[in-house]
Amino acid sequence: MLNDFLMPDQWFSQNAGPRYVQLRHRLEEAIKTGLLPASSSLPPEREIAELTGFSRVTVRKAIQEMVKDGTIEQRQGSGSFVREATQRVEQSLSHLTSFTEDMANRGMQTTSRWLERGVFMPTTEEIVTLSLTPDDQVARIYRLREAGGQPMALERAALPLDILPNPLEVVTSLYEVLAKHGHRPVRAVQKIAAVNLEPADAHLLSVPEGTAGLRIQRISYLETGRVAEFTQSIYRGDAYDFVAELRLSDR
Repeated sequence: MLNDFLMPDQWFSQNAGPRYVQLRHRLEEAIKTGLLPASSSLPPEREIAELTGFSRVTVRKAIQEMVKDGTIEQRQGSGSFVREATQRVEQSLSHLTSFTEDMANRGMQTTSRWLERGVFMPTTEEIVTLSLTPDDQVARIYRLREAGGQPMALERAALPLDILPNPLEVVTSLYEVLAKHGHRPVRAVQKIAAVNLEPADAHLLSVPEGTAGLRIQRISYLETGRVAEFTQSIYRGDAYDFVAELRLSDR
């Protein structure tokens, strides 16, 4: 049935743009309609070329474009496969909550893969942001955050040692540990920027290199106004929607 769907007399037009673009759209339609379900394999490039009458170069370019946007994944020695659809999560920008709390509110279980956790000499940026001296140390935790069984974000947090004396105490929620010691932040400032994921980050988040992502920098404050936390995170762009409620200010 897929072979019939790919026959060019049903969809190809000489005046509808480049061949690889039209082929890509046809393959995307096959995925959307279920002819190519999640985790299924695409026919070999040679077979698609024979069906369509297109060159192998044209077929390869169409598939590579789909690999770039995350629709298709290529497995060494196995071929090209339709990626599982990623569950998107909406996160409010109006409330100061932790990743664990956000996911729990959606009924999603969270796990963490620790990439770094301990006491370190601060970077120049951490010294400035946390109002430290060059001789101070910081508690730093860096982890891959997962929810619902899929990687969602890379989160690197730095805190003064008197705020978080023992970073090994953080098992799931950082804010839960801070609250226990009376240091839970009450407000934060966040900066969000669009990025294309570097190879190392893309590998950890299980997406192709160059995939769109979100870089979020959060500076959190205690009730006294002191900076308690400096966090830099990378979120999967295909998994997150950040939502803010806006109100008309009084004039």
